[in-house]
Amino acid sequence: MNDTVTTAHAAPATAEPLLDDVSIAVLAPGHPDVRPEWELTPLSDGLRMLSVRADGVPVEIRLSVPLGDAAGYWHPKGGWRRTLVADWEGLSRVCLVDGPAVGCLYEHSGATLLAFAAADPVPEATVRFGVSEENDTHVVHLTLPASDGPHRLLLVPRAPSVAAAMRPLRTWFAAAFPPMPVPDAARLPVYSTWYAFNQDVTADAVEAQAGPAAELGCGVLILDDGWQRFGNGRGYAGCGDWQPDPAKFPDLAGHVARVRDQGLRYLLWAAPLLIGPEADCHDRWASSAPARATVPGAFVLDPRLPDVRRHVVELCVSLVREYGVDGLKLDFLDEAAVYAGDGAGDVGLAMTGLLTEVRRALEAVRPGLLLELRQPYVGPGMAPFGNMLRSFDCPADATANRVRTLDTSLLAVGGAVHSDMLMWSRSAPVEAVARQLIGALHAVPQLSVRLDEAPPEHLAAVRFWLGRWHRHRELLLDGLVEPGRPDELYPLVVAARGDECLVSVHGDRVVALDFAAYRRFHLVNGSDRDRVMVDVTGGGGRVAARVHGPDGRMMDDPLTLLSEGPRPLAVPRGGLVSLVLTEGPR
Repeated sequence: MNDTVTTAHAAPATAEPLLDDVSIAVLAPGHPDVRPEWELTPLSDGLRMLSVRADGVPVEIRLSVPLGDAAGYWHPKGGWRRTLVADWEGLSRVCLVDGPAVGCLYEHSGATLLAFAAADPVPEATVRFGVSEENDTHVVHLTLPASDGPHRLLLVPRAPSVAAAMRPLRTWFAAAFPPMPVPDAARLPVYSTWYAFNQDVTADAVEAQAGPAAELGCGVLILDDGWQRFGNGRGYAGCGDWQPDPAKFPDLAGHVARVRDQGLRYLLWAAPLLIGPEADCHDRWASSAPARATVPGAFVLDPRLPDVRRHVVELCVSLVREYGVDGLKLDFLDEAAVYAGDGAGDVGLAMTGLLTEVRRALEAVRPGLLLELRQPYVGPGMAPFGNMLRSFDCPADATANRVRTLDTSLLAVGGAVHSDMLMWSRSAPVEAVARQLIGALHAVPQLSVRLDEAPPEHLAAVRFWLGRWHRHRELLLDGLVEPGRPDELYPLVVAARGDECLVSVHGDRVVALDFAAYRRFHLVNGSDRDRVMVDVTGGGGRVAARVHGPDGRMMDDPLTLLSEGPRPLAVPRGGLVSLVLTEGPR
């Protein structure tokens, strides 16, 4: 990668028109005699394929677009930096398990100015991006490693929103990287032990949650960190043996069977690439794990080593077979990226081989296998290796859960997007409980509170919102979702399917009710006000209205007529109003 302070001072290259207002320049860094050639080919859904031929050497593809009314730049590793940054600041290093090379520049209207994705999401790549102060442009410099074939980049012409630009990319990636089958269990709410117990977890405590979780609408239970020997202290120095702690789980297989008898599928947490000095197997594997993990106490097994790959496959198979679980929660796969760029081989290629074998071996012993992956390793290249795609940890943060699940959904191929586990304090008002559930509404919710100790009003809110989620599952997970601008943190999220539309409101925004487009509306009040502002179009008319409070109780509402124009609707915070058009305007 060029090490200049700004892109304006990088090695010169001739720019040419590419698509819309985007310009392109291509060069082969370190190979001055190579003159890369490119061509742009139309694909279905309006996509374009940029192919760059460079005689088997690395290339740098430079894209540039005038700033215009640019508002933000979204990419999968952006986190909370989703407005514009300077090009001396914007930098992302990616590989299969550490976010794909994808980006989207958009303006204040929400329309896109540039949307691209590397067609091969596996190899290690570098993306430099940001505002060029010298040239009044936004630039993206994508450095791709040497390839036997052409370097390929997918481009999306201008689209009305980031979500609209990502849809054809998802379609293309789904065909290029066929996703792992998604059984219905992957699309059911989950009870997780992590926030409820952390590592202080036992078989009896988990079994006490299983019945209430199933009764409330969960279909899966995940036993998280703490079940294994040396699983304590919130660090990872004991990882590696993956044997049950006999004091906590004296009969793990029997425990799993008892939970499954209550109607729940069962997943077991494991971090198969981590090895800690406290583990009995540490000396055996220490030479295969030279790099420290970014999490405390552990080292990382190098997946480029054949012995490591065989070990991980055997470990995963033994956990599923020996304890009778339905699948695994595979954590910290992104730690493999500590080896990226060291010159000893591409990490993404090694992880592709490893995960291909893990899936093949596990499916041979467990039909309907469930595998949970987590941000940042939930991109299109990971679609064949997991069917539950969970958002990164954000305990008690309903806003982060909403943003991260929607970010994941923009590029999710095949797998069901899951929220981070929901938690709240026992003293929280019922509106706060509802807010947590509403923040996870557009994904598969995961819960992690002690249900056997929860106040009745909390359980009522959970029962109501999980019940509503089940009722609208296909609309929420399979409908056309438009979350709006990423830099605004998605304050108004619209999901539509057929004649039905659900809108979750998370700020003081006006909801457009177009009864010419949809006959049924569900407005979810995730804001801090006891009303939702609407603007009725499409003629309005007579409606049947039902208002529920945050715990599901019906509220009195005499509303029967909605005329065109703006007006407030009385909906309690944490509540819901459902509107059905019964008669059009006279």
